[in-house]
Amino acid sequence: MLLSTPGLVLHTTPYAETSVVCKVFTRQLGMRSYIIKGVRGNRGRVKQNMLQPLSSLDMVVYDNHRTQLNYIKELSPRRPETPSEPVGNALRFFMTEVLYKALREEEPMPELWDYVDTTSRQVGEGIGLANLPITFMLGVADHLGVMPMDNLSPAEPYFDLDDGRFVGLPEEATLPLGLSALLHQYLGPEPPVAPRQERNALLSALIAYFELHLSGFRNFTSHEILHTILR
Repeated sequence: MLLSTPGLVLHTTPYAETSVVCKVFTRQLGMRSYIIKGVRGNRGRVKQNMLQPLSSLDMVVYDNHRTQLNYIKELSPRRPETPSEPVGNALRFFMTEVLYKALREEEPMPELWDYVDTTSRQVGEGIGLANLPITFMLGVADHLGVMPMDNLSPAEPYFDLDDGRFVGLPEEATLPLGLSALLHQYLGPEPPVAPRQERNALLSALIAYFELHLSGFRNFTSHEILHTILR
């Protein structure tokens, strides 16, 4: 059957001579893979620049649950293309890798889709870019049901990556006191103003946290460039 849905591009892979397989996070259907014909040819209606990481599309798709690969009948950009610039591109690539490795179910997650689409627009507007990698990971964790518990207290000041909560004694999987306190601040209503080195350390800790709590979240790399370009 045919179905209309907005979608966010996560990944493309060459297919046959001129086509691609596009992994799309759709609002109506969840994660889906589609064959798009003619993208790599000279006469195709769909151009490569429409399928950049986190491109937001309006789509009419064929939805057949008996196959893992469906086709897109129609697609068009949902908003004007933003100018290419290093920080925004790196952030979108980071967000895309988080979603590509964190999402496994094909069930619809419209609230998460709306959150990602809104955050992607903020990247284009240059809003809160320094804190965005951390706040985005925490937002995704919240929607996927693996949000760290914010129970910090004088008796439980260390965050335990395994348990997902603050505990009383330092162990192998606990963060240092300073980093635990910083995470507590990010779990609050307003993100703190933190030095780049501390943000980088917390981002690495959150990646380790995702690896522990989300199956398939492995070999994450896109944060490394953010360590150098975000001030």
